[in-house]
Amino acid sequence: MAAFPAALEAQGVSVIRGLAMDAPHRARSGHQGTAMAMAPLAHVLWTRILRYDAEDPAWPDRDRFVLSAGHASILLYSMLHLTCQGLTLDDLRDFRQWGSRTPGHPEAGRTPGVEVTTGPLGQGIANAAGMAVAERWLRHRFGAEVCDHRVFALCSDGDLSEGISHEAASLAGHQGLDRLICLYDDNRITIDGPTDLALSDDAAGRFAAYGWHIVDLGEAAEDLDALEAGIRTAVEAEGAPSLVIVRSHIAYPSPGQTDSHEAHGYSLFDDEIAATKAAMGMAADESFYTPPEVVEAYRAAGRRGASERAAWLRRVEALGARRPEYEACLAGRGLPGWEQKLPSWPAGRSVATRKASSECLNAMADAVPGLLAGGADLTGNTGTGLSGAEPLGPAHPAGRQLYFGIREHAMGAMLNGAAMHGGVVPIGGTFLVFSDYMRPAVRLAALSEAHAIFVWSHDSVGVGEDGPTHQPVEQVMSLRAIPGLRVFRPADGNEVAQAWRLAVDLDGPSAMILTRQNVPTLEATATAGGVDRGAYTLADCPEPEVILVGTGSEVSVCADAAVALGDQGIAARVVSMPCWELYAAQSPDYQNGVLLPDVPKLSVEAGVTLGWERWVNLPVGIDRFGASAPGSVVLDKLGMNPANVAACAASLVNSGGPRR
Repeated sequence: MAAFPAALEAQGVSVIRGLAMDAPHRARSGHQGTAMAMAPLAHVLWTRILRYDAEDPAWPDRDRFVLSAGHASILLYSMLHLTCQGLTLDDLRDFRQWGSRTPGHPEAGRTPGVEVTTGPLGQGIANAAGMAVAERWLRHRFGAEVCDHRVFALCSDGDLSEGISHEAASLAGHQGLDRLICLYDDNRITIDGPTDLALSDDAAGRFAAYGWHIVDLGEAAEDLDALEAGIRTAVEAEGAPSLVIVRSHIAYPSPGQTDSHEAHGYSLFDDEIAATKAAMGMAADESFYTPPEVVEAYRAAGRRGASERAAWLRRVEALGARRPEYEACLAGRGLPGWEQKLPSWPAGRSVATRKASSECLNAMADAVPGLLAGGADLTGNTGTGLSGAEPLGPAHPAGRQLYFGIREHAMGAMLNGAAMHGGVVPIGGTFLVFSDYMRPAVRLAALSEAHAIFVWSHDSVGVGEDGPTHQPVEQVMSLRAIPGLRVFRPADGNEVAQAWRLAVDLDGPSAMILTRQNVPTLEATATAGGVDRGAYTLADCPEPEVILVGTGSEVSVCADAAVALGDQGIAARVVSMPCWELYAAQSPDYQNGVLLPDVPKLSVEAGVTLGWERWVNLPVGIDRFGASAPGSVVLDKLGMNPANVAACAASLVNSGGPRR
């Protein structure tokens, strides 16, 4: 297919700039300036560089484009429309409107062609690094015949200012991810004003120190050939990721807003838009101007990859016996019957759930071929180590153990990128208290339904001597507040195994909340199968007078408290609730069958009680920070013991308290 006609290139760039002004103006909201300045770069990417087929925006071997500077979403939407990847002109007219496919920042799953959900600055850089990990891993696992592409990320000064960019760039350089190319829009403008108000970094020097290949194009933002040459230099570089620096001028060629910090947002109105269009030789009074000859040229560019995709499909057919393994990787699932590999534990055996999780991971590793596990310098502590696995890196690009180092923020976003790329089931672990470092990425995982699995161990004041700085109390409840995140806090090893089965088989992200300390394996957890429904009756009696609801290590406390209550003549049902989200999705009949409406209910969880009023009449928890002492002592002193739970339950029953 012929390249984009040279006679139309300047006009094509002007059309992109026109859309970048018109859509936010129609919405009276948005970011015009960056999209205008980057229009030439976008044109070069989609017509000269990127390997894609508009007929199948989800083609697994396409090049990936990540708009880390997500505020410039209209730039991406314009290119997806022009190259015919699923967006119409009406979609652009509906920019930022209710129910539209063109939201204010790119959202994967809502808009065809959007690879990851970006917006919070810096996330996209780490997403792209995770994608590059997945690409290299697949390429060396199955061969360049079925995986051979690159990951491009467009980033801004704001992206490079956020701390996550430092973490991700450092690890990407260490990993030598030479299929990762970051395109840095060096426009030197932030919302507050010029970047020199708060930033004087030498970006090239910083990334060079991280081990990146640097291509500094200087004042080349308007030179299509120079842009192409610079990007191709980065594409051909080996052994290191590349940073391509382009000095641009925000809102160019606006007569009144070029290089203005106001142009970071919505600042070009009727008169300025008309003046800018006149400067580009366009009709000043026509909005969403897309002349047929320009559209057809872009559509032709969008079809350039059709033959490559067809050849790729033939190569996939030729995989033969390895095809089921490859397809399981792409689907992020296990091979048929994989769940039979999961271990179980006999009642009475005492094991920490983090150790049970480690046994599960190692048992299912071969049967879930895309499994890629790692930790933030806590691989052994969190049970995210794979026995005998080679460390993933330049020496072992198909290794299955990824050491993230002390980089929780980047780890979370890289897991998202790897998951959205496809081909791996990414798992990352750290202590639960450090999930706070990861929260922006975890929130985006839920928003984008990324199939990432977060493992957080050392889940309560049971951590012990490290003290309140390392003892989570509010984290579990705060994670439950994130819509779309399944939070599992299993009671024992058997519930851990069931949680892993669901985390692999279900779409979207899951969180595993695991104990440092040993907990007893309880009766019925191996056979009840109740984790699927989020909560279930673990121990029952004919006519319960009180229901004790526990999660994690406190389920055994509830079981012991029920025995103590029985000695007092009070009949108690014990309910394990390993996953609020799955229980909330059950029918009212099932919910009422577990938490009987007319029986008083008490919850026991070693964390803040906020939120438990949804399910119970009296929550028993820890509404304060912990203390430095042996874990068993801290738990006991703060009321996480059978005697206190039994006393609270007896008081609830004897008070004739509320029923619901």
